[in-house]
Order: sequence, then structure tokens, then C-alpha cells
Amino acid sequence: MDQLLIVEKSQGREIIASILESGDTRFIAVFLELLRAKQIGLPGGGDFDDYVHGLESLSGQLLGGDWAAWVEWYGGTDLVPPPGFVGWKGELLSLIDTDFADFLKDEYASTIRVEEIMWGGVVVDGIPALDNSPMILANEADYLTLEEPVFGISINGDHRAYPLRILDWHEMANDIVGGVPVSLAYCTLCGAGVAFDGRAPNGETYTFGSSGFLFRSNKLMYDRQTRTLWNQLTGEPVLGPLVGTDVKLNLLPIVLTTWADWLLQHPDTLVLSENTGFSRPYEPGAAYGDYFAFADTMFPVWQRSDLLPAKSRIFALQIDGIPKAYPVETLDREILVNDTLGGVNLLLITARGQVTVNGNNLRVGSVSYNAGGEVRAYERGDHEFSLGPAVDTLLDERGLTWQVTEEGLNGPQDEFLPRIPGHLAYWFGWYAFFPKTLIYGIEN
Repeated sequence: MDQLLIVEKSQGREIIASILESGDTRFIAVFLELLRAKQIGLPGGGDFDDYVHGLESLSGQLLGGDWAAWVEWYGGTDLVPPPGFVGWKGELLSLIDTDFADFLKDEYASTIRVEEIMWGGVVVDGIPALDNSPMILANEADYLTLEEPVFGISINGDHRAYPLRILDWHEMANDIVGGVPVSLAYCTLCGAGVAFDGRAPNGETYTFGSSGFLFRSNKLMYDRQTRTLWNQLTGEPVLGPLVGTDVKLNLLPIVLTTWADWLLQHPDTLVLSENTGFSRPYEPGAAYGDYFAFADTMFPVWQRSDLLPAKSRIFALQIDGIPKAYPVETLDREILVNDTLGGVNLLLITARGQVTVNGNNLRVGSVSYNAGGEVRAYERGDHEFSLGPAVDTLLDERGLTWQVTEEGLNGPQDEFLPRIPGHLAYWFGWYAFFPKTLIYGIEN
């Protein structure tokens, strides 16, 4: 494999011919990497057409030079790469950024198919994380419009807003909220903003950056302490030194809403300052508005379902290992959903509707798109809830009033039902990792 990176084309073709003569299907993964490398201008011991010929000869598939089609075909197979593939792939991608080789080593354990890891178009930390970025008071945030979306996190009475006009450019915010180290990991490609408690069971606290890699169109984040790659949706290490340990991060509640609605609920909130230390056009839709506004995905994903439109917004929950997707459009229509998942009775509240962004994208100009909706989930015990007489109130089956808060539901006689962490995502992004997911309102 190493020779395919460094030899002249004539020698490279001899090596390719010997591989094809052997019929070793393990080298399909190698040719697929080389096809992509040639597509993006990296050197190698063959031409684009040589790798296409290799793929078609070993696989029996006639997909030509359509790299995305090859990725989706390969994902549905049980093929494996040859020994040494992980380190070789790291060496290949180090031609883009030498730091990539640190993540891909043969001695590292992995819980994912390394063949499915792909370059996302940036170098390590090319999308820079925000680390304890300055916060300002709400009345100082004159750069915000009332209708634009923010992520809201509340811990121990500390309320913080993270505008998407800023997070779109950074995709990661490491912060301290209410005394708790928090990492807000935002995958723009799969539409998921997920909050994690950075404190792990091993006593360590982890902070994160963007690796530059994707897995099924989901960003692979990495921790600065061990440089392990992590799944952004689950908070689990997937490749590197921490794989095989008991390290896993706990999810924290997060909500997406408008700045106006968050401010109304939390007038004492802090909010990210525009003075992040980076020079970016922090305007709604500027970074990815074109992607958000259109139905297409940017990178190939082989595991898909047409039960919902690929980029429809869902609210994702996982309880006792059972995943469930709640279409935001349905939640918006029903406002309250009394449900049961994994043996837990729960309540979903979508009282303030969906969020529409009207912005200006750097590539296509004016854009308009749906950013999701203000959804929160709570345990409901043995109660059945309906809307209450005032905003953020509920009535239980006895007709008694409960108050909705960020932490939980406060009821009579000091009753309390805690909030359940969940997050928004695009349907395709959730299904790619949870193909056995349940869907609210759809029998599957």
C-alpha cells in the first residue's frame, strides 16, 4: 500500500495490476481512498481511471468515477481492508495535514469502520472551537435580532445563549456553565447541537475540537487531552487511546429557540459576544445557509431511510438504549406529547413553535430555512399532562397546575419531575447511526 503513495505511475500501474490479478477484495478500500485522493488533487502511483478500473474489477460494480456512489455501495457491504490500512490512511491524509496521522494509527482500537471516515474539507481545528469565549449581558447584545436562533443552556441558575450566527462558524464551544464544564458540539451537516458534561467517570475533564474528519456526514470531534476521536451524537470515544475504557460523557439539556423567546424566559441570561478573537462574518446564514435551505446533503451517507425527508428536523431521544425520533413538525402541531420510551413515561413540550431563519449566505445570497423548534423533554411519572392556564404551565390529570422550568416540572406538594436531555438533528443524520430508531407518529 505504501508504494502506491510514492512510486511513479508506471510502477504504480504494475502494483495495481498485481493486486487485480490476486483478486484480493480487501484492496477495494484502498482504491476507494486513492480515488478520493486523486479527486482532491493528492499525489499517488496511478491515475483516476486506474483506481476506477481497480474498483470495478475487484467489486464487479460499474459505478465509474462516482466517488459518492462507491462510498454508499461500500458502506452496505461487509468488506474489510487489508492489515495496516488505518496507519496507511493516516499517512495518505497527512498529505493534507500532518496532524491527521496522529488520529489514525494501526495500534488504536476502533468501534467504527475506519474506511467510512472521510476528510471533511478542513484541517485539524480548521473550524476553530470557542474556549471560554467572552459572554456579555443581554442588553449589550445589540448585534442580535429578536427572531434569530440561539442554543440555550441552563445549569444551576446560570442561563447562557449561543447564537447560531456564531456557532455556525465554530461548531464547538467549551465553556463553564453553572460551575459545570460544558462542551456544546454542533454538527452543522447533520443539524445537531448536543451539550455534554465534560467530566468523565475516570475523573478527567475533557475539552474538544474539530478533527476535520466526518463519519456518515457527522463530525468527529477530538479531545485535546488524548487526541481520541469521539462520536458527536453520543459522547463516546470511537478511535484512539480512550476506546475500550469506561469513558463516556453525559448529555446535558439544550434547547434551540429564538433570541426573543430565550430572553423573555431568562432576562438575566448571558450571551456570546461577537468578540470571539476570530474574524468571521457573523451573520445569520452566512456560513451554511445554502446547505440549510436546500434538500441535498453534502457528503455521501449509505445508511438512509425515506420514512421522513432526509433533512427534516427531528427531536432525538435515547432512553435505556432505545432511540426515538420525534418529527418537529408533528411536535409543533401537537404542542404536548405524553409518551413512553424505554420504560420511562415522558412529556415533550413544543409551546413556542418552529424557528425560521432569513439570512444572507456568502455563496448564494438570500436564504430562508427552518432551524428547528423549541422542544424540551421531561419525565412525567404517572401523570398525564395537558396545557395549563398560563404560559409555561401544565395541568395534570387531577386538574392541578405544574410549572415548566429548565430543570424540570414543579408540581404541588413539592413534586418534581426532571428534564430529559435530548437534541435536534436532521433525520438522515440520526438514522445513519440509529437505523432501529422508533419514529413518533409512524409505525416502523
